[in-house]
Amino acid sequence: MKARAERHSLRWPRAFIAPWRAEALEAASSADAGSMTPTSLFSWIGHLPRLPLWARLGIIATLHVGFFALAYLLAFLIRFDYAIPPQYQAAMWAGLLPLLATKTLVLGVMRMFQGWWKYVSLYDVLALARALALASATYLALNVLVLTPADFPRSIYLLDFALSLLLLGGARGSLRLIRERLATWGDDRPAVPVLIAGAGDTGETLVREIAKNRQIVYRPVGFIDDDPYKHGLRMHGVPVLGPIERLPQIVDKHGVEELVIAMPSASREQIRRVVELAQRCGVKTRIVPAFEAVVEGKVSVNQLREVAITDLLGRAPVELDTYAIGRSLEGKRVLVTGAGGSIGSEICRQVMRFNPERLILLDSAETPLFFIHRELRQAHDDRLFPAIGDVTDAQRMREVFDLHRPDVVLHAAAYKHVPLMEAHPALAVRNNIGGTRTVAHLAAEYQVARFVLISTDKAVNPTSVMGATKRVAELLVRHLNASCPTTKFCVVRFGNVLGSNGSVIPIFRQQIAAGGPVTVTHPEMTRYFMTIPEATQLVLQAATFKQGDLFILDMGEPVKIVDLARDMIRLSGLSEEEIPVEFCGIRPGEKLFEELTLDREEVDTTAHAKIFMGREPGDLLENLQEPFDALMAAGQASDDQGVREGLEALIPTYRPSVPARKVIRIESGRHRALNKV
Repeated sequence: MKARAERHSLRWPRAFIAPWRAEALEAASSADAGSMTPTSLFSWIGHLPRLPLWARLGIIATLHVGFFALAYLLAFLIRFDYAIPPQYQAAMWAGLLPLLATKTLVLGVMRMFQGWWKYVSLYDVLALARALALASATYLALNVLVLTPADFPRSIYLLDFALSLLLLGGARGSLRLIRERLATWGDDRPAVPVLIAGAGDTGETLVREIAKNRQIVYRPVGFIDDDPYKHGLRMHGVPVLGPIERLPQIVDKHGVEELVIAMPSASREQIRRVVELAQRCGVKTRIVPAFEAVVEGKVSVNQLREVAITDLLGRAPVELDTYAIGRSLEGKRVLVTGAGGSIGSEICRQVMRFNPERLILLDSAETPLFFIHRELRQAHDDRLFPAIGDVTDAQRMREVFDLHRPDVVLHAAAYKHVPLMEAHPALAVRNNIGGTRTVAHLAAEYQVARFVLISTDKAVNPTSVMGATKRVAELLVRHLNASCPTTKFCVVRFGNVLGSNGSVIPIFRQQIAAGGPVTVTHPEMTRYFMTIPEATQLVLQAATFKQGDLFILDMGEPVKIVDLARDMIRLSGLSEEEIPVEFCGIRPGEKLFEELTLDREEVDTTAHAKIFMGREPGDLLENLQEPFDALMAAGQASDDQGVREGLEALIPTYRPSVPARKVIRIESGRHRALNKV
């Protein structure tokens, strides 16, 4: 035995054997002769030595030659009903070697010997058919023009091609089929009966992956789909059982435990309908990844997730003019203020997709700035420049502009929490107006090509200090656009974003986790919502437009906050009896509903369906320098009374929900109402 092993090691170098020997012996020893199953045998075969490429190609080419010869001989047998006349036998043997040489050469040139058979697909079979057709045509030309054999039946060419494709394609497909069947042989883990909503391309991808991946413990029992033409059909052996409305009957009949929604382009109403039916049936619901992942071919069972509130509020994917955005950002120096916030951090992520020369991340809060910088630096370390700084600090902002000389400024830094700003109006003025003025004036001084202010629907007919200060910031930026020829200033206005820091969704999630109640201010309270990525992508798109200084994003239909709360309770697998909804009253500065445009604003369409351009006659700050200066002076002096009165004087549409003489202050988590003299 020792001598035999030594002779074997002479043929296979020690360095070649070492990587697999220990694993192969371990795999073989883990199963004795009585317990060797197809799965363990398949695993052991997988540990056999990996031959060098030239050796594997030689073996595969030899197998092909055998199949070529078999197909050629079968073609003659079929042509002559298994009794080849003697006069044709000579032509058959004379043409065999030229045929083998021609086919081997053509398929070798077309790299047909390098395919990975265990992953063969329809694309590989089509490529094989093209190669065999070319080989048959080459052999036909060789026979007619050079060899000119007598008594060579012309039908042999077609029969030989068909049989070669059948044998070689069948061999490839059989190997893949055997591998997939052996991989799941003897797997005794219980499979979860799963129903797939959507018998389309995404559903087909999921079923195919479940069939080939032994790590997946799903057993597809069927599809449901509202398309009647699909009912009764099968996909990879899985039947389409009926429309979505029959979900309760299908669940009872087939013992379904989970439902997977495989409809990436479905509307929120369609998803809501499926989810509500599944919840009534007591079935756990999962959903495929985002539409972008489906387009990129990244659908995976391992990526399935539970249905989120964003799916029920979902909107159609944003189509971007990536060429225009790339032209405005690629190779540019981009400054993002408020880079640690929900909107600012997502703007940073989106900007890096377009290959800027550098991205300056500015924020006054070091912790969120640290996290977004750490997230992005893994792939873009040499182009990221984090900067700690407050937009109200003119000296610090000048240092940043002087050091980095930005080409584009995306100004997302702002105080946004309505009740807090009602308690601190002077700070809201200093940050939302004064900070915007500081950064915008520096942008003009340093001849920045483009300045974009991120605004809010709360600036329209504001009832809060926060909304009023954002309205003044809008007017300031639009005033600069009219008076500064070197920099393009514009405002992008939109409503609430889903899941941002301090928004209702994370608050509701925390309240549900704590056992409730979920608190809603008013049963008729409505808000516009969009996802953070959608909002930031549209901001970058709007920034590319050459005309206009106010852009308003299409927010879709407003959503009742109480409906949002109830949806989140249901998605948590609970009921309103378990997690009650309580109404706590409208807070200072809040409105029952938000608006996106003023009555005097005219709205035009743009090149993008989800972006509108607002036009307002005149420069509203042109003759208001004195009240503007008075407002800023009150903010600097922390004169809350003067700030509120200054906002009322400057913004005619400002209708504060809290009178100017009353201030809400927050101390130690308690609300105290103080009358100000």
